[in-house]
Amino acid sequence: MVYCGGLENRCARKRTGGSNPSLSAKIEIKEVKGLLPILIGVAIALAIFALMWRQGAFLKLSSYFDETKEELRKCTWPTRAELWQSTQVVFVAIIIVGIFTVIVDIVASWIIQSLVA
Repeated sequence: MVYCGGLENRCARKRTGGSNPSLSAKIEIKEVKGLLPILIGVAIALAIFALMWRQGAFLKLSSYFDETKEELRKCTWPTRAELWQSTQVVFVAIIIVGIFTVIVDIVASWIIQSLVA
């Protein structure tokens, strides 16, 4: 048996076709060491999941979502007209604040330039 580039060639003669030689079945230690942190992480995640399951954390979480849905049903939501009016108020407020910021910037730069010059 002759090894060539990690592949085993079962016949030492020149290859003329047929099936490809199979990869060696040997697992290298480097590959196992690379999987070790992943396996440890999965084991820790499973342990945390089991602990949370035993403490009933998932039941608490589902009851929290159910209570949240119930509270959202009690809310009064604005109509489309009220929502549009609120949106217009926000747009106007943004424009006013923007104009105010530009005016303050111009006045502040004029004051600083007159003090420096």
